[in-house]
Amino acid sequence: MSNPTMAGSGKGGRAPRAKSAATIYDIAELAGVNPSTVSRALSKPGRVSAKTQQKILDAAEELNYHVNIFARALPTGKTQTVGLIVADITNPAFFDIIRGAETAASDRGYTLMLAESTESAEHELTAAKRMLATVDALILASPRLADEEIQALARKKPVVVTNRRVAGVGSVVADTEAGVADAVRHLADMGHGSIAYVAGPDRSWMSRLRWETIKERCDWHGIAVATVAAGAPTVDGGRRAAAVVRKAGATAVFCYNDLMAIGLMRELQAAGMNVPGDLSILGFDNIFGSDFTTPPLSTIKSPLRELGVAAMAMVLDETVQESGITMESTLTTELVLRGSTGRAAGHS
Repeated sequence: MSNPTMAGSGKGGRAPRAKSAATIYDIAELAGVNPSTVSRALSKPGRVSAKTQQKILDAAEELNYHVNIFARALPTGKTQTVGLIVADITNPAFFDIIRGAETAASDRGYTLMLAESTESAEHELTAAKRMLATVDALILASPRLADEEIQALARKKPVVVTNRRVAGVGSVVADTEAGVADAVRHLADMGHGSIAYVAGPDRSWMSRLRWETIKERCDWHGIAVATVAAGAPTVDGGRRAAAVVRKAGATAVFCYNDLMAIGLMRELQAAGMNVPGDLSILGFDNIFGSDFTTPPLSTIKSPLRELGVAAMAMVLDETVQESGITMESTLTTELVLRGSTGRAAGHS
């Protein structure tokens, strides 16, 4: 009787040894290049010719090679990763910021790690501390943390914030001036004499900036303006503000973002109000879907993708230079007129 063996075993009944992970030397042999060339191609794209780069990438794919970021970090202390924390990953305003940051990171040979704070300063701080243990730098998109907390993080590793200014920390801001100036001028021309602003979260620096800019422009035109509500920067937040907006008696309203504007519009229309006949509504950001409403939403467009690109470029420049120089970049906004704004009732 023959000796029994285990199914799939090697000689003598022993299981076959697992194949070891591919190395850059295996890739170099398969691609016919030096290991140093493989290292440059994988860590700093653009340092080798396009043809050589593709040969190396094809060989790496064939060998199922994956970079171990922690092993790579041992000699340099760098993981070639950047963390990005957004306030609310379900808010379309962050989609293009993420896409822009990812594209800019990839172009520089970095990997993007993503987290969200769910509009909570506490969650944001926890995520930031966890990320700083493994990433080379951190981007905070519309952070809810206090200035001192952001400054403390920036003392550990390079940090850049978007839509926020913090002393001593790099920032990329979508300046509201151009878009708001055009919007208030448009409303003045349409005969609106009373405007309301539905504010965002209390901790939102950008909500305060938008309010201050709107008030300044309304004061210039002699238009009455007031903040009538504050709440969650969501569709439901806009719905909940509808009763307060209706009592305010304004003929036009700005909302902190497009989601709130959409929720406000739906709730008022459900109550029998006409937009823009009874009330003109404007949002901020020009998110995907802002023109899907009936009527389509007028809004102030923010350069969302450019914010992500600029923030990533800035934080990587700080990472490379480690100069401690505080940088700031300001991008402009623009008015996008659609059907949700029109002449004030009784104004011909």
